[in-house]
Amino acid sequence: MALPVVAVVGRPNVGKSTLFNKLIGQRLSIVEDTPGVTRDRIYSKCEWRNRKFMLVDTGGIEPKEDDRMLTLMRQQAELAIDHADVIIFVTDVRSGVTANDYAVADMLMKSGKPIVLCVNKCDNLGETPMEVYEFYNLGLGDPYPVSSVHGHGSGDMLDEVISHFPENDADDYAEDDIRVAVIGKPNAGKSSLINRIAGEERVIVSDMAGTTRDATDTIIEREEGRFVFIDTAGIRKKSKITEKIEHYSVLRAYMAVDRSDVCVIMIDATTGFTEQDSKVAGYAHEQGKACIVAVNKWDAIEKNDKTMQEYRARLEEDFSFMSYVPFIFISAKTGQRVEKLFEMIKFVADQNSLRVSTGMLNDVLAYATARVQPPSDKGRRLKIYYMTQASTKPPTFVMFVNRADLFHFSYQRYIENQIRTTFGLEGTPVRFIIRERNRNDA
Repeated sequence: MALPVVAVVGRPNVGKSTLFNKLIGQRLSIVEDTPGVTRDRIYSKCEWRNRKFMLVDTGGIEPKEDDRMLTLMRQQAELAIDHADVIIFVTDVRSGVTANDYAVADMLMKSGKPIVLCVNKCDNLGETPMEVYEFYNLGLGDPYPVSSVHGHGSGDMLDEVISHFPENDADDYAEDDIRVAVIGKPNAGKSSLINRIAGEERVIVSDMAGTTRDATDTIIEREEGRFVFIDTAGIRKKSKITEKIEHYSVLRAYMAVDRSDVCVIMIDATTGFTEQDSKVAGYAHEQGKACIVAVNKWDAIEKNDKTMQEYRARLEEDFSFMSYVPFIFISAKTGQRVEKLFEMIKFVADQNSLRVSTGMLNDVLAYATARVQPPSDKGRRLKIYYMTQASTKPPTFVMFVNRADLFHFSYQRYIENQIRTTFGLEGTPVRFIIRERNRNDA
């Protein structure tokens, strides 16, 4: 199951973006006193009492405004309401209940979604301001007085939010199941691949880009193990997202990557690598997911004995920021090499969760530092005392050194290559944490 989605809505200039930034703990939304600054939806993961959810900030709702930009903002907010599991309705204690508040409340009640009424800008500590009780007139239940600037009252409000979540919002899948997100730009053949694998029409397939609107799960059991395939809507450039429903498709696609163990990055062989493919792959890389690049529609390419070699060489250059990623050339339409995809997915998933003993790691480290001496600066040379693996998914290694500033990126890349040469780690990113040991330590 995907993370619950919580939408922050309300009329302009009631402090939605300030509240959003306070809840996620970083300044992500633009905050200005000018109404209408947040024109699009901004989303981020949030956690409260060990319950994780996706928080979505929206532009202010002006129900009766004819201005084109405000109309688009209203549409974006309406879309967020449609896809949200819980809605936080933000109002302003200083201006009291306005006609627009009544109009927004009416819109929210028609949605049938759980609504948590937040009365913002209650900045003074002490007893609840008398003005808060006026908000009972909206008919949305108890108002929660909150200060989005200071955070007062946000805990009680979040308690109410998470009370509307399902009892268990974790995936109902076994720990050994391999979750696979099929990602890429629209019309690369993601849905066709899922249907080929499942042997039936599980998702809509069309030549029209953007047919898949949501992430859907398909469970496949094979001798290699049990695979959960998550088909996702194509991830487009923001400038290309014109139809309002596609904004939410992008959010769902990113959430599918977060849920997955392995990402199959679909490339359309007929159009080749694009900038948007690098964005899609870059997000999976940043999240530490095992990755495979599947070049689809290979049956539509005119070939000679060197075509695949030349295409692979170009892709290796394009994916130089993910030098670890393996390539497979498939056709979802004919089934060419689709069977091999399962073996590759199982392999990179195992690599992503590989654990190496500290002794073996330090043997590799000793060999690497003897072969190429660590860098030095102004008479001080880098010393790497030892290395250990901190975690998996992705493999993360901690290195204890005398001076972190001497550990240049190029030498980190050299150490990484030595580890990959020895232990494989194909298809998975590798993370390094550099710890500077205190000079007084033994």
